[in-house]
Amino acid sequence: MKFVYSYRSLINDDLKDISSFPQSDEELFYVSPQFKYPLTPDQIVKLLENRYEPTVIVHKESDQVIAYANLYDYKGDVCWLGNVIVSNHFRGQGASSYLLETMIMKAKSIYRVKNLLLSCHSTNSRGLTFYHKHGFKPNDMRITNLEDGKRIITIQMKLEI
Repeated sequence: MKFVYSYRSLINDDLKDISSFPQSDEELFYVSPQFKYPLTPDQIVKLLENRYEPTVIVHKESDQVIAYANLYDYKGDVCWLGNVIVSNHFRGQGASSYLLETMIMKAKSIYRVKNLLLSCHSTNSRGLTFYHKHGFKPNDMRITNLEDGKRIITIQMKLEI
């Protein structure tokens, strides 16, 4: 069954719903290494201090918030996509593609960037596959040191828009 989606700017009432999306510590780490599980509205608000265009995707029939993302580090013709998360009840139903298309449109039309960048952890094979399918190409990588002393490879990807 295909759902119909729309987007709008984040409002405070959305924070509780978004906080319920990550289903594990690992999943939340993929959204942002700065977040601590379980996600709380306060963590989202704190991170928004340096973010642009916080956007939610809503299910048109129920007005239920089902996905979230934002932009950051806007410099010249480049900005970054961040904090991408979709409710587990709507994964595999086109919500993530709609969210990505919306954020690409905002980056291009509002900020006039030529490149949209993102970071995706090497262990997030589902995310890497999704972004590759949508035209993002790896362009750099870095090693991220975790609090427990372990390291993870973070792949930086770029889409020319």
